[in-house]
Amino acid sequence: MLRLIDNPKRMFRMFVANRDLIAALTVREVLGRYRGSMLGMFWAVFQPILMLAVYTFVFGVIFRSRWPGGTGSRAEFALVLFSGLLVFNMFAECLNRAPSIILSNVNYVKRVVFPLEILPLVAVAVALFHLFISFLVWLVFYLIAIGVPSVTVLLFPVALLPLIFLSLGIAWFFSALGVFIRDTAQITGLFTTVLMFLSPIFYSADSIPARFRAIAGLNPLVPVIEQVRRVLMWHEGIDLHAYLPVLVLSIVVLFGGFWWFEKTRKGFADVL
Repeated sequence: MLRLIDNPKRMFRMFVANRDLIAALTVREVLGRYRGSMLGMFWAVFQPILMLAVYTFVFGVIFRSRWPGGTGSRAEFALVLFSGLLVFNMFAECLNRAPSIILSNVNYVKRVVFPLEILPLVAVAVALFHLFISFLVWLVFYLIAIGVPSVTVLLFPVALLPLIFLSLGIAWFFSALGVFIRDTAQITGLFTTVLMFLSPIFYSADSIPARFRAIAGLNPLVPVIEQVRRVLMWHEGIDLHAYLPVLVLSIVVLFGGFWWFEKTRKGFADVL
């Protein structure tokens, strides 16, 4: 019980003590992902641009979709849809990467002095980098298609805070679980696909039938996506009534994931 209570302090000390190493590993991971390719880092920008163009064409031109309560323009629908994908893509990247984090860094496990707990943190930092690039693409498209966004855009980092905590806690949990249960990667991949359609990305949360809203409320991405759309698209502030519960939940997952990682890490070397 005492170790559980001391969890936040140990986590904070770990982050402060290893902040330079975390930054260095994050840069190496980002550069290494595109090293050797012809376009290099441009792939980080090209992919969200391509996906935004595809979504605009498919949903705006072919399906002629319009977002409920919006202006009805194709550009607006694409921006609303893409703002939801900003949240989902980061969470999906962290979840799918988590089970192989320790397995792909076996050499670090053998080093007693290496802080293994920073590896999931590095994965989340890389996902944040890709989210930032995608956000810049969204911002440029918004400036071209609609105009200058509202000042509520500055609340975007605040709206993302629960997502960051949630992603890090889950990365810690599944990175440790993946060491002992190798099927974890297949499970998370399948779960991510299902979660994409159960999250209000391609549709509004208000369009979910009333009898299913209680079940949809169990999805922690729903309030995060809604908060992000409030500050990016609808020029509204943070809805604290919906924001605070998911923030508390994400903090619980954060500490729980770190506690699980610390509890199970002693067995990594025996399994690997």
